[in-house]
Amino acid sequence: MSDRSKLLEVSVWRGTGDEGAYETFQVPARDNQTVLDVVSWIQQSADPSLTYRYACRVGMCGSCAMMVNGVPRWTCRTHVKRVLRDGALQVGPLRNLPVIKDLAADMDPFFDKWIRAGGVHRPSRSRNDPIQQVPPDDPGRVEANKGIECINCSVCYAACDTVAGNPDYLGPAALQRAWTLYNDAKVEDRQAVLDSVSGAGGCHNCHSQGSCTRFCPNELDPLSAIAGLKRASARSFFRRGE
Repeated sequence: MSDRSKLLEVSVWRGTGDEGAYETFQVPARDNQTVLDVVSWIQQSADPSLTYRYACRVGMCGSCAMMVNGVPRWTCRTHVKRVLRDGALQVGPLRNLPVIKDLAADMDPFFDKWIRAGGVHRPSRSRNDPIQQVPPDDPGRVEANKGIECINCSVCYAACDTVAGNPDYLGPAALQRAWTLYNDAKVEDRQAVLDSVSGAGGCHNCHSQGSCTRFCPNELDPLSAIAGLKRASARSFFRRGE
């Protein structure tokens, strides 16, 4: 049987909020087919009411992140042949986030925590001041550079078991952003950034399981960033106690 006559059995989450169920579709198999291709085929050829999110289709924006056979992935960069289980595919909305409809998760809690963690850059100088130069080999810049490729796709957030068990936990992306800003010499109040992630729901709630680093599509290391925040937070605590 040729690839063009083969069918994939694809189960897709349908529903709103906490209510819903998986619906199965028969989708034509194609060479070099991505999971996003499969979802798009269902919406275009089987059920136009299917709701999902995507934008660039080339692994730049992270909008198409979904759960694929229980693992958070960018669906535009995930080839079906890599993730098939006994010829079947299950696609659902990202874990640890409310569901708007079908495969579209509500990103508000993710970005709310990003802000709570001090993720907004507040510069130490105005646009009228001379540009502050930071050498490429500056230790702080080296640390900050490690996380700047994060595009807030929330794959790490969906992978995090600590978030699943503690909804108040800020999550890997927000904490990695805090670590980036804490090491940025151009940030006005780096201590304030550290304070925002040192209390309840902050960096010390991380169980160091490493799912965030293991599943990051950009191969970043949020776990190391969180460990850095823990060390910096502890040093700050003891300095203030002196």
